[in-house]
Amino acid sequence: MEQYLDVDGHQVYSYEWDNNGEAVVLLHGGLSQTSHWDSHVLPAVEDDFHVFAYDRTAHGFTGDRKGSLHFDFQTREAIAYLDSIVKEPAHLIGFSDGAIIALMVAIQRPELVKSIISIGGNYSFDGTLPLPPFTGMISAEDQEEYNRTSPDAPDTLLEKTKRMVEIWKSEPNIEKSDLAKIQCPVLVLAGDDDVIDHHHSVELFEALPLGQLAIVPGASHIVMKDKPGITQALIAEFLEDLSYPVTRMPMRRTNPAE
Repeated sequence: MEQYLDVDGHQVYSYEWDNNGEAVVLLHGGLSQTSHWDSHVLPAVEDDFHVFAYDRTAHGFTGDRKGSLHFDFQTREAIAYLDSIVKEPAHLIGFSDGAIIALMVAIQRPELVKSIISIGGNYSFDGTLPLPPFTGMISAEDQEEYNRTSPDAPDTLLEKTKRMVEIWKSEPNIEKSDLAKIQCPVLVLAGDDDVIDHHHSVELFEALPLGQLAIVPGASHIVMKDKPGITQALIAEFLEDLSYPVTRMPMRRTNPAE
């Protein structure tokens, strides 16, 4: 089911796949929308979970608001969505910017989050590899889709893109001490050719008390599209058993009860 719902006084385009299982919320990437990635993740969760998703403010079918692209804004919106629409603690599956938001929600409102799957996520803006400079050009394909989906004027796509590119130069800024406060299980998942530096992904994993790490071979930042089968299997297995991993020859894990 797809419909506009009121979230924090704003019409947000929301998706819901009916099921009686625990809640799962999909959080799409920056300058993207739910329809760009949901089909690559749903096979792992749609049979056993009650899945929700939404196009964040200024993305997809949801119109813009002042300050909407900053991570603090998007985190407040995610919290409002969980409080008013989902109405129960949820497993958060976030891609890229969506992964950042999931981590920030868990820090600010831990009671709302059962687990996190961070796909291509980073906790600091300097965790990404150098990207080619934005040339100011929008592809015809992207513009056509924007004209069909966004309630905002066609020329705002370029303006939003410029805003987002500037934000990525200085956000996010999550402290490792705050990551250490996240007490739910977190799967840090990335491609072996990801735009997120591998050292950064490892640092994120190591900062999380209940973190797990998966680097998928032969995959880029859009690992769920490059290797959907492996990604779905990792998601399904992680959510099937959220207990603290017991490994045969542990080097870094200890019993959290000790």
